Amino acid sequence: MTAQRTSAPRRLSAEETLALWQEYQDTSDGRTRDRLILTFAPMVKYIVYRKVREMPANAEVEDFLSCGLEALIMSIDRYDPEKGATLEQYAWTRIHGAILDELRRQDWAPRSVRRWERDLTKAVDEFTVLYRRRPTLAELADSMGTTVAEIRKRQDEITTSDVTSLNALVLSDEGTTIERVATLAATDRRLDPEHAAGAEELKRKFRHAFAKLPQREREVAVLLYVKNLTLAEIGEILGVSESRVCQIHSALKRTLREQLASSRELAELVA
Repeated sequence: MTAQRTSAPRRLSAEETLALWQEYQDTSDGRTRDRLILTFAPMVKYIVYRKVREMPANAEVEDFLSCGLEALIMSIDRYDPEKGATLEQYAWTRIHGAILDELRRQDWAPRSVRRWERDLTKAVDEFTVLYRRRPTLAELADSMGTTVAEIRKRQDEITTSDVTSLNALVLSDEGTTIERVATLAATDRRLDPEHAAGAEELKRKFRHAFAKLPQREREVAVLLYVKNLTLAEIGEILGVSESRVCQIHSALKRTLREQLASSRELAELVA
């Protein structure tokens, strides 16, 4: 059986598009409007994907597609054939402008930084094509009529403005692709094996010292630090005065300090 080839939908001419738009104006039929939207939807994709390289690294293409479709719908509603442009020309202008506005909205860097970024890229590309190697900073500065210090300053500004997603893929030293978050140095000391081993040893020492406390002192410690009760509430439970609970608390802290004197970190905790 021979497979039937599905032909792509025929592109409407400017006259056919105008007729369809006029029909929508006369009838306000939603289906006619949907036909107009579907007719120009590929144009939205085309404009957005032409601008992909200019988008911030943390931007979602879907956001720009949605922005472009909104501009397309507004252009259909606001189009005026008396002004001379075709609907396609008017829609293109509105969509392109909306995408540029969204780019500026999502990019917090000043326009001067982006202008320098474009000029630097252009200068590097031109030098590479001419000499078949990348320029040194001195050569780059000379080709742009500025100083090496200025080039370094602008490069630092561009690097600082490059807000990227931690889930963005980067090339590792081993040549494999990993997420950027995996390249960041850990700042959580708990993830350090040496620190974890030391913390476990301190816990063991504290448990040993706590177990040697008299029962009444252990009860006060549990009620105060685990149950989060006040000294007065503890006194009611134990049947003693608040001042007596305070004395017991002071005694248990003194005992723990003496037993943990060799461990400065633990001694400071019970100070």
